[in-house]
Amino acid sequence: VQLQASGGGLVQAGGSLRLSCAASGRTFSNYAMGWFRQAPGKEREFVAAIRWSEVMIMYADSVKGRFTIPRDNAKNTVYLQMNSLKPEDTAVYYCAAGVYSRSGSNYFYWGQGTQVTVSS
Repeated sequence: VQLQASGGGLVQAGGSLRLSCAASGRTFSNYAMGWFRQAPGKEREFVAAIRWSEVMIMYADSVKGRFTIPRDNAKNTVYLQMNSLKPEDTAVYYCAAGVYSRSGSNYFYWGQGTQVTVSS
């Protein structure tokens, strides 16, 4: 069971990035996929989550209207499309698979982080 996150980088404020999280080793149709982030000196926080089997999506208030979480079931891949990026979005971003929730403790599988840096 592996989650492979990619797509991070350096972008100017107002720009966009798309993160990808590819799942392998198991069919994740019964799992939710989530994105979390952790900034230096801060606790990990929820960003967005989507259920595979139902059209249910939720976002943190801080990213609502700017981020979306599209998925490609055929590729077992979930994305995090980030638009109108702000310096406060700078963090290491993690994808995870588990139970549809805002709490990281409900996710069983985690990918490695990918760094997103937004310059002002």
